[in-house]
Amino acid sequence: MTRAASIGEDPLHYGIAKQLGIEIIDGVWSPDEARTLEEIQESFGVSRTVAREVSRHLEQMGMVQTRRRMGLNPLPMSHWNVLNPQVIDWRLHSSQREGQIRTLTQLRLAVEPMAAHSTAHLASIHTRALLLPLAAEMRRTGEAGDLVEFMKLDIDFHTLILKESGNELFAALGDVVSVVLQGRTELGLMPERPKPEALAAHEAVAEAVFLGDGEGAQSAMEAILVEVREAFGTRLDGDPANN
Repeated sequence: MTRAASIGEDPLHYGIAKQLGIEIIDGVWSPDEARTLEEIQESFGVSRTVAREVSRHLEQMGMVQTRRRMGLNPLPMSHWNVLNPQVIDWRLHSSQREGQIRTLTQLRLAVEPMAAHSTAHLASIHTRALLLPLAAEMRRTGEAGDLVEFMKLDIDFHTLILKESGNELFAALGDVVSVVLQGRTELGLMPERPKPEALAAHEAVAEAVFLGDGEGAQSAMEAILVEVREAFGTRLDGDPANN
């Protein structure tokens, strides 16, 4: 029996690339082990075309080097496209999960408070007002324990702030934040109900941004992310990203 049946994703090569990518991340597929397209075909029961797309996909992620007549060899993490949402998702589904959450939280702490500050000053009043109902719905769904709907609102909340910050680099991180928020929920890393402090902090961000209070928005966003960091405790403070 091939492994193709366990993939369940469309298009097919994405699922196979994810499985092989996780093998690279976990060290199951080591850098000194070359795999040919024929081996990928046989292992997953797919066509040459699909195997070739898998190879291209892994190359785009910076995870393999393809050499003529030699096949594919994994590359070290220094070559990976670590800000690509797919690579982040793969790492969240690997043995690097805790380290990946730790480094992503550090990135968010460095960026999102300043993005909230900028959005409070630069976004239109109409745009700033959009955060208020989002925060209110986050409280409603959070208190109800509807984590899937809460996650969707949380993604909308944070990506809106990044998008409206006036900084194109901050805006480009929207997909990164989306995948980590989605991953936390899908992997069962969220509490049954968000902490009241987290809900209140989102409301504080929304109110400060709406009022044009950059300092207040920055401080409240920091509170959100400090709570995220502390929720994972010493696991995230002590483990290296490539554990």
